[in-house]
Amino acid sequence: MSEESGTGHRAAHLELDAPMAARLLGVLPAVAERTVTAITAEVPAYSGTLTGQMRAKIENAVRIALGTFLQLVGRPHAAADPSTPLAPALEAAYALGSGEARSGRSMDALLAAYRVGARVAWREVSTTTVRAGLAATTVAEFAELMFAYIDELSAASVAGHADELASVGRARQRYLERLTQQLLAGEAEDVLRRSAARADWPPPQTLTVVLLPRSGLRTVLTALSPHTLESGEDMPGPEPAEELAVLLVPDVHGGRRRQLARVLRGHRAVLGPARPWHRVAGSYERATRALLLGLPRDDADAPLDTERHLARLLLSTDPEALADLRAQVLEPFAALPSATAHRLAETLRAWLLHQGRRDDVAAALFVHPQTVRYRMAQVRELYGDRLLDPQTVLDLTLALAVLPPPPEPG
Repeated sequence: MSEESGTGHRAAHLELDAPMAARLLGVLPAVAERTVTAITAEVPAYSGTLTGQMRAKIENAVRIALGTFLQLVGRPHAAADPSTPLAPALEAAYALGSGEARSGRSMDALLAAYRVGARVAWREVSTTTVRAGLAATTVAEFAELMFAYIDELSAASVAGHADELASVGRARQRYLERLTQQLLAGEAEDVLRRSAARADWPPPQTLTVVLLPRSGLRTVLTALSPHTLESGEDMPGPEPAEELAVLLVPDVHGGRRRQLARVLRGHRAVLGPARPWHRVAGSYERATRALLLGLPRDDADAPLDTERHLARLLLSTDPEALADLRAQVLEPFAALPSATAHRLAETLRAWLLHQGRRDDVAAALFVHPQTVRYRMAQVRELYGDRLLDPQTVLDLTLALAVLPPPPEPG
């Protein structure tokens, strides 16, 4: 304890002779017992808990605390003496606060116990000092110093409690980050369950990956489950235009998925599929692939929902195979000018999707039905009876499901 602190600095002004100090030390066991009894009766959090060995330990702690105080006020040069017992007393109070945090209790109960203990201890000590004929001014000074000492112990306990919570919070955050990395990496379920237990994280039925710019992260998180996991992992592929966050959101299916989509409006988010919690790596892989493909959004503000683009995502799994299929089944168009080939391919695609209904094909292409008739006559001339072959129709449907962009003019 430093010289500037209240108790040690003021102790030099208190006239407490050796007989008085001995008398006060003699009543400490009774004071400690009555203090613990009062705390048990008046602080509900400790009712029924301060019994047996625990009660004996607390009584001993009270005796040590009060004994430390008496040593301090009875030593005029305590503040300058490196052997002062105040430091161990403060360390014990700090440990007491840490223990409360580890027990899951707030500081309310412990501070209430300090208040009760100070009141009871002072009542007992003041009775002894008055009976012994201690001067009124000295009694007042004694009271001031005693309550300042209790304040120092309380402050040490508060610091211990806060530091323990911060330490536990940091440790849990590390465990959660580790769990998130393991989930995205697709670790085995038994590994994930151990990590979830270590992080005190309750596994949900499903998890859904959300990718969004970090600039909107705080706003979105306030509307999500407190069990949502967050990863700061670097995204795969080319460096994105802005830093992205990865969220793993518990149990958003059905109506909750629609609600999540509303929360994500305006945040340029990508929404992966719901997956069993221990298989969320699949949701992450699909969301990142949709992001890299640059799939179109239904509107500018809506999130990119991968569930609405499954066919395109499926066709993107093997780009080389898709390119080979297109080259193979569209070979009849190869000798045509590129613009003509694109118009015929576009018309054939619409014809396949609308099952040959000419008016629907014309409406989809914004052309006259006669134009459709003319173009399809050209296509039939190039393909012949192959357009009646189910396998050819299947291959053409797959090859033209995502039509390549038209050639550049010129």
